[in-house]
Amino acid sequence: MELAIVLMMLLIIVAVGAMKLYEPSLAFPFKKKGNLFTPVERTFLELIEEAVGKEFRILCRVKMSDILAIRQNADKKTSKSAATRAGSRHLDFVLCSKEDMAPIVAIDLVHSSGKDGYKSQRDFFVSGALDAAHIPHVRIKVRSGYKAQDIRECIQAKLPKSRLKKLEAPLPKSGARLVADLARQNKPTRPIQTNKTVPSRPVAAA
Repeated sequence: MELAIVLMMLLIIVAVGAMKLYEPSLAFPFKKKGNLFTPVERTFLELIEEAVGKEFRILCRVKMSDILAIRQNADKKTSKSAATRAGSRHLDFVLCSKEDMAPIVAIDLVHSSGKDGYKSQRDFFVSGALDAAHIPHVRIKVRSGYKAQDIRECIQAKLPKSRLKKLEAPLPKSGARLVADLARQNKPTRPIQTNKTVPSRPVAAA
C-alpha cells in the first residue's frame, strides 16, 4: 500500500515536471515576423515621410481608441458601445504634432476590392467619430506611381487652416520605387490597381 502511494506521488511529480518543461512552447507559440509592413505599406510610409515628415510625426496602424476619448457627458450605454467599436477599428497612418504628439490627421489606404485589410467603402462610424473629434480623415486609393508631392497635396487639402504651412517641395525619391515594389510582388499582400491610368495626383476616395 505504501509502495503504491510512493509510486503515485512519483508519477505526479514527473507529470508536473513535464508540464513545466513544455509550458513555454504551449503558452507562447510565437516567432518573429519577417517584416512589420508590406512593401506597399513601407513605400507609402516613405512617401508620407518625404511629404510632411518635417512637420509631423507619423504613426502606423493606430487603434481609433488610442487617439479618441469618450466625452464626459455621454451616457454609459452609448459610451460603452462607442468605446468597443473604436477599439475594433484601426487607422493605417496618423500624423501627430511634433511638439505634443497630438493627433492631427488620420490616413487610410483604400482599394475597391477591399482585400487583405484595405477599406473598400467608407466606414461611417470611423468618419463620424473622427469628424466629431475634429480630426481630418484622408482616404488615399492604392495605386502605383504616386510621388511625395502628390501625397503632400492630398494631405494639405484636408489640413485645418491653423495647421496649413507652405513646405519646401519634397525631393522625389520613393515614387518610382512604388512601381518597382508592386512589380516585384508575385502575389501582392495588399491589392493594387494595375489596369487603370495613374492620375497626376492622388484623389481621396469618396
